[in-house]
Amino acid sequence: MDGTYSQNDLSHIVSADKAHVWHHLVQHKGFETKDPNIMIEGKGMRVWNQAGKEHLDAVSGAVWTVNVGYGRERIARAVYDQLMRMNYFAGAAGSVPGALFAEQLIDKMPGLTRVYYCNSGSEANEKAFKMVRQIAHKRYGGKKTKILYRDRDYHGTTIGCLSAGGQDERNAQYGPFAPDFVRVPHCLEYRKHEQDGAPEENYGEWAADQIEAVILREGPDTVGALCLEPVTAGGGVIAPPEGYWQKVQAICRKYDVLLHIDEVVCGVGRTGTWFGYQHYGIEPDFVTMAKGVASGYAAIACCVTSERVFDLFKDDASDPLNYFRDISTFGGCTAGPAAAIENMAIIEEEDLLGNTTAMGTYMVDQLNALTDRHRVIGDVRGKGLFLGAELVADRVTKEVVPEAQVQAVVADCMAQGVIIGATNRSVPGRNNTLCFAPPLIATKDDIDQIVSAVDGALGRVFG
Repeated sequence: MDGTYSQNDLSHIVSADKAHVWHHLVQHKGFETKDPNIMIEGKGMRVWNQAGKEHLDAVSGAVWTVNVGYGRERIARAVYDQLMRMNYFAGAAGSVPGALFAEQLIDKMPGLTRVYYCNSGSEANEKAFKMVRQIAHKRYGGKKTKILYRDRDYHGTTIGCLSAGGQDERNAQYGPFAPDFVRVPHCLEYRKHEQDGAPEENYGEWAADQIEAVILREGPDTVGALCLEPVTAGGGVIAPPEGYWQKVQAICRKYDVLLHIDEVVCGVGRTGTWFGYQHYGIEPDFVTMAKGVASGYAAIACCVTSERVFDLFKDDASDPLNYFRDISTFGGCTAGPAAAIENMAIIEEEDLLGNTTAMGTYMVDQLNALTDRHRVIGDVRGKGLFLGAELVADRVTKEVVPEAQVQAVVADCMAQGVIIGATNRSVPGRNNTLCFAPPLIATKDDIDQIVSAVDGALGRVFG
């Protein structure tokens, strides 16, 4: 740290935080006896807290966001310059950075043509849900309102998004939920033994068939869309099995079901391609994104659609309700697209997609190398620099280790100065996966430090 804040400043900041800030995802009872962690400064892959302790951030801001790392002056300057020129106007009008970023983004997404700006991943998914529902009324006489979502997937914090949430512990105590959201089974091959009828071979196609079975059960004339993460994130970092995505798309086309890919976590480089779905050769109707779009330097989210979807809202009919009647106030803030333009330029100029692929492969190898010493590691999986290590008490039975022990590993790494994540109060009885999503700038030395911390923590927690 550069000493910008005096000790008196920091003491006041901590006191003000404890007295007035309601933190995300935190039980505040503990702050009666200890101070909250306040991050003061970040540079590259490292952050410093109010005590001056340095941490290597292996989860990109704790929620998989800071893809290009901390301290990018060119992004900050681009935001400053834009805000001084034109900071905001409602999204009914356009903006210079909004037009330019949309053009650059669409260039990376063949088959998609339109960008609807908003300010969070939850909101981006809500936009897609609303579009599906309005299409049902405009085109199908009020039918095809049902939206399918997958067990263990997560799509946001609003009541609408929780209605499409496949993580029951995140949903707990927030119901009743919106109607016509229907769950389909997960596609975690490592736990296929827990699914009735799952085969030893061709599991991916079988898992896709389970989606078709739900469509047929509900009635194809009632199902409007299928919303899936390309790689399940907080539900255990689940990369889809071979053959899964291709068959999913064929099923959607067969029954005229719109395909909505939630790229809020995987988008903008995290998996080694611009978007996770691009690994699998599919053509979605909606793609939603947020976290990595501007690497956290400004709030921005996008709901991107095909021209086919866009055209359903563009006509000369006399009905004054025919257009998409929606607004996102801060979707009109120009800081987001200004930051996103520079963020995308950095990824291209520094070949961070290539680095993500190379370092992801290296990290998988290093994590797999730990399995000989730590039999608690049951499965290492993921894509690019988005990886998980599922911890089990027994590799044969795949019995899940207690969540408290998983969190103890996270805490041990934190004490070593390395921030990792884990599935946490999400899927009942299945919060046993360590999660890794370091910035796309990670080097082998960074990966070695992360894996070394995990190695030490596993040894201390599990012996």
